[in-house]
Amino acid sequence: MKKMTLTTKILISLVTGIIAGLLLFSLKDIPFVEDYIIGFFLKLGGSVFIRAIKMLVVPLVFISLTVGSSAMGDVRKLGRIGIKTLSFYLFTTAIAITIALLLANIVNPGSGLIIDNMAKVGTSTSQPKPFVDVLINIIPSNPISAMANGNMLQIIAFALLTGAGITILGDKVSKVKDLFDQANDLILEMVNLVMMMAPLGVFCLIATTFASLGYTAMLPLLKYILTTLAALLIHVLITYQGLLVGIVKMNPIVFIKKFFPAISVAFSTSSSGATIPVTLETVQEEFGVSKSTSSFTIPLGASINMDGTAIMQGVAVVFIASVYGVNLSMGDYITVILTATLASIGTAGVPGAGAIMLSMVLAQVGLPIEGIALIMGVDRIIDMNRTAVNVAGDAVCTLIIAKTEGEELILK
Repeated sequence: MKKMTLTTKILISLVTGIIAGLLLFSLKDIPFVEDYIIGFFLKLGGSVFIRAIKMLVVPLVFISLTVGSSAMGDVRKLGRIGIKTLSFYLFTTAIAITIALLLANIVNPGSGLIIDNMAKVGTSTSQPKPFVDVLINIIPSNPISAMANGNMLQIIAFALLTGAGITILGDKVSKVKDLFDQANDLILEMVNLVMMMAPLGVFCLIATTFASLGYTAMLPLLKYILTTLAALLIHVLITYQGLLVGIVKMNPIVFIKKFFPAISVAFSTSSSGATIPVTLETVQEEFGVSKSTSSFTIPLGASINMDGTAIMQGVAVVFIASVYGVNLSMGDYITVILTATLASIGTAGVPGAGAIMLSMVLAQVGLPIEGIALIMGVDRIIDMNRTAVNVAGDAVCTLIIAKTEGEELILK
C-alpha cells in the first residue's frame, strides 16, 4: 500500500478541521465543548505547533543565511556570472513581493473577517519610522541581543557578514564552515520533524478558527488563496516571460512546454532542492545551456531564489493585518519588501520552510505570529504553486545568464 504523503495528510486535516470546526460552532454553547474540546484539546494542539514554529525561526534564519552566503565563494570565482545571477534573483524577488503587496491591497482578502480575541502585538501605526532609520537599524549594535529579541533584519545582516567572512578566509576556517553545514542539516531535519506535526496542528488550528467564526471564515480564506495564486500567475506571465522574451527572444509557450516536467516535479514535491536534478537536465538538454553555467545558477537559485515564497508572504502580511485590524504604514511595506527579499537567501528549499519564514516577517512589522493559524491549513495548496514558480525562476535566470554570456541556446 502506498504511503500517504504529508501533502495528502495536511489536505485531509484541512477538510476535517473545517467540518469539525463548523460542527463545534453549532455546539459551542455547551460548556464541555467550549471548555474542554475547544479550550483545551484544540488549543493545546494548535498552540504547541505554533510555538514549535517560533522555536525554529531564529536558528533557521541565522544558520541558513550563513551557509547560503558562505557559498558565495563561487560568485567570486565566476566573477560577472555570479554577480549577474545574484542580482537577477534579488531583483525578481523584490518585484515579486511588490506585486503581492499591491494586489493584496487592491483585493483586501481579509475583509469581512475580524479577530479580536487574540492579543495584538504592538504596531507601527502610531508613528512610522523614517526610512533612513529602517536602513540604519538593519545593522545590529549587539547581534546576540538581536537574536534574543528576534530582530530579523539585524539577524540577516549579521548572518550575511558571517558568511562573507567564512568565504574570504576559506580553508583557514574550514572547520567553522563544516560546523555551519552540519548545523544547517540539523536545523532542516528539525523543520522536517516539526512539519510531521503539521497535520495535527493544522486540524486544531483550522478547527479552532471555524469553531470561533463559523462560515464567515470561508470566503476570506478563499480570497487569500485566489489572490496569492493570481500574484504568482502575474509574476510568471509578466515578469519572467517578459524578461525571457525581451532578453532571450524565446516564445513563452516553447519555454513552458519544454520546462513542464520540472514544473510538475516542483509542484508535486513542494521542494526546490528536490527538483534540482530535473531542472539541470531540462535546461541542459532541452535549452542547450552549458553545464558550467547551469551547475552554478540552478543550485544557487534553489537556495536563494524564492519569489513564490515572497509572494505568499506579501499577501499573507496584508491578509493577517486586515484580519487583526492593523493598518500598515509605507515604512512597514518597505520593511516587508526588504525582509522578504533578504530572507529569500536563507529560505530552505524544503516543504514548509516558507511558513516558518513568514513568522519572521510578521514579527518584523508587529503582527501577531498567531495569525499563521489562519492560513496554515491552506498553505500546502499554495506551497505547491509557489515552489513551481521558484523553479521556473531558476530556469529563466539560467537562460538569461547563458544568453548574455554568448551561449547558443535551443529556442524552438
